[in-house]
Amino acid sequence: MSSRTSARGSSGLAETVKTIVYAIIIALIIRTFFYEPFSIPSGSMIPTLLVGDYLFVSKFSYGYSRYSLPLGMPLFTGRVMFTPPHRGDVVVFKLPKDPSVDFIKRIIGLPGDHVQMKDGVLYINDQPVKRDRIGIYQDPANGTTYTEYMETLPGGYQHPIIKLSGIYTLDNTPVFTVPPDHYFMMGDNRDNSSDSRDPSSGVGYVPAENIVGRAVFLFFSTNGYAHWWEIWDWPFTVRYDRLFTSIH
Repeated sequence: MSSRTSARGSSGLAETVKTIVYAIIIALIIRTFFYEPFSIPSGSMIPTLLVGDYLFVSKFSYGYSRYSLPLGMPLFTGRVMFTPPHRGDVVVFKLPKDPSVDFIKRIIGLPGDHVQMKDGVLYINDQPVKRDRIGIYQDPANGTTYTEYMETLPGGYQHPIIKLSGIYTLDNTPVFTVPPDHYFMMGDNRDNSSDSRDPSSGVGYVPAENIVGRAVFLFFSTNGYAHWWEIWDWPFTVRYDRLFTSIH
């Protein structure tokens, strides 16, 4: 009797282990080829993305590179099944200076573009990018008040940005000429973003190979005001209006 019980127990354990292994394999396939979750730790993409947002990144939007693989295994170079990104796409990429670090920014400059900031206004290929003031944005984290604009990129893509009044460090730059197979990245929070405008940031021109994927939609968002152990407060920290919204 005990031997039969032991056999059934061994069989049940084997089935459990097999189920776990299958689940891990399926999860790896989904993360490698389809969607990978990321969280937003900083305010560099306000107002599009907020600290505490959780999003899915489409891994298949631009094809695949070594950074699509777990741990960035160097099994091949460049990209396969490559579809070039569009100006205005919000993308996750590996920091060129340190590929262990993930960044998320908006693609502003395409290969061959000339990009420059003059007195806080973005210029692409020697033309000022149209922007219209749409209101005031107050950062709930620190109370800072920004002017919010709707920026219209060449080709007609529109997206919001925020800007402090006055002239700041990255408001006047030299002309950046984007090399072939590279992209120029900027944050929507124009005065609080380490991006391609700042040589010391380690971003610079981002190789196509370093792009992980396109940010597509939010699946969760929290203001972070409740501690992990304050379970009773969790429902009141969720930003319900941001759940399952697409990213533009």
